[in-house]
Amino acid sequence: MSLQQFINEAISPWMKEEGPDSDIVMSSRIRLARNFQNYPFPIISSEERMEEILQFFKEEYAGKSFRDYHQFEVVEMDKLQSVEKRVLVEKHLISPHLTEHSKHSASLISQNEQVSIMINEEDHIRIQLYFPGFQLDRALEQASQLDDWLEEKVDYAFDENRGYLTACPTNVGTGMRASVMMHLPALAMTQQITRMTPAINQLGLVVRGIFGEGSEALGNIFQISNQITLGKSEEDIVEDLHSIVKQLIDQERKARQALMHRSGVQLEDRVFRSYGVLKHSRIIESKEAAKCLSDLRLGIDLGFIDHIPKTILNELMVLTQPGFLQQYAKESLSPSERDVRRASLIRERLQLENKE
Repeated sequence: MSLQQFINEAISPWMKEEGPDSDIVMSSRIRLARNFQNYPFPIISSEERMEEILQFFKEEYAGKSFRDYHQFEVVEMDKLQSVEKRVLVEKHLISPHLTEHSKHSASLISQNEQVSIMINEEDHIRIQLYFPGFQLDRALEQASQLDDWLEEKVDYAFDENRGYLTACPTNVGTGMRASVMMHLPALAMTQQITRMTPAINQLGLVVRGIFGEGSEALGNIFQISNQITLGKSEEDIVEDLHSIVKQLIDQERKARQALMHRSGVQLEDRVFRSYGVLKHSRIIESKEAAKCLSDLRLGIDLGFIDHIPKTILNELMVLTQPGFLQQYAKESLSPSERDVRRASLIRERLQLENKE
């Protein structure tokens, strides 16, 4: 398989699109946690009860379509190899938690991979829907409609006072996590993001890395999401997050302008040094690749480089993850072998742009 074919098949279609404020906001996501009424939560459930839920989804939703998201395919975890599970995690289609408890667990994934419904994860149902760029309101609207569609056949565990009941108390209430993935290189370079994070936390939001809780902010990519789900409506939660993200966007743009004004030549040099590393390296570790890709994307946004698409960061941050590297190589790779393969894949990808 050629690299171009692999990219076309590996990258979710929605990831190739640009949305509002996509120079800074890579994606917007709404995730809803739901459970069946009169069924124990997965952590204490019997295998028979979990199998009942899985069979229900296979019978009711496999091959069905919702709006423009095309047909849903049921992907059962215990039928996948470990590298295939890892690829789905790297594409943010499933959580690492789902792979750890794979028996009777699955994910309903829409054809365009914009919607994923995890089954028998921490909760019976985890609905997640993505949009490119800064589109929280649209994502919430579509997720709510998808939730209503499921509720036509599912009797949710719901309490009039507490809201939706979930396995983890922090999700009780709306059961919703709204999040945006942001590229904030200027705020990271100037150390402003470090100073802002405690203030953001005090507002009931949390700043995490690219793969959520406990992950590192590789490539200056940060995930901003709500912590509070009880006592606020879905609309209020999204409004609060929207306000903070808008301020971060403004601060990032001001920081970029300030860097250009104070040290434009040094910034341009940094961008092209990183570009040179990506174009010519024969070995590159994931952290260095993420740092250089962040610099490259910043250079594209600032107009230093104009022949490479803006989506290059989105693409290569996924394609250079361990699971994808091994899938492309069609073999298991050691960490050092992955570093060699990562460098090779990045060089090939950049060469594709030079040929066009």
